[in-house]
Amino acid sequence: MNKSISLRKALVVSCIAFLSVFLSGCASQPELSGAAPDTLASAPDYVIGPRDELHIFVWQNPDLTVTVPVRPDGKISTPLIGDMQASEKTPEELGRNITERLTKYVVDPVVTVSVIEFAGPYSQQVRIVGQAVQPMAIAFNDRMTVLDALIAVGGMTEFAAGNRSVIVRREAGVEKSYRVRLADLLLDGDVSANVPLLPGDIIIIPESFF
Repeated sequence: MNKSISLRKALVVSCIAFLSVFLSGCASQPELSGAAPDTLASAPDYVIGPRDELHIFVWQNPDLTVTVPVRPDGKISTPLIGDMQASEKTPEELGRNITERLTKYVVDPVVTVSVIEFAGPYSQQVRIVGQAVQPMAIAFNDRMTVLDALIAVGGMTEFAAGNRSVIVRREAGVEKSYRVRLADLLLDGDVSANVPLLPGDIIIIPESFF
């Protein structure tokens, strides 16, 4: 009899502990704004970030045409101009800035800036955290979807609760969270779950309770 009572007490304690973990996990989940939109407006223009590599072409001036990295401080170094800020500017904006600086040395300079290696600022990266095989931040590409992001991180772990995943997105200065069905996408091939991403999105893949 005593053993039976002890067993029942142990089961009750275990159930209480499980419910506590379950409820605390639910409380920590972000408030959802529904399912992630399956269509989006056009992504904003790409802005340059640290660790990008830029090709700066100055027409009819091969000595001024260079390929340069964007330093961690967001600056680049170019002939005649020296250091100048590149991060958080579009390639077109940076091209105009370089043109203005070069007018002191070159008659009517024509400058084109191209990004040949992309990293992007944090505001334009997509971050995948939680039960991804290799959680990481990746550079956003036009028309990127959740499937592209999952391929980049090697998919989900066996412990992932894919259909409880969320996309955290900042819209008009407000942070919103959307449900996304990653298990349906990867395991069942449900392409309707392959929603588009935007720069700055965070994909959170929680761990399964079982």
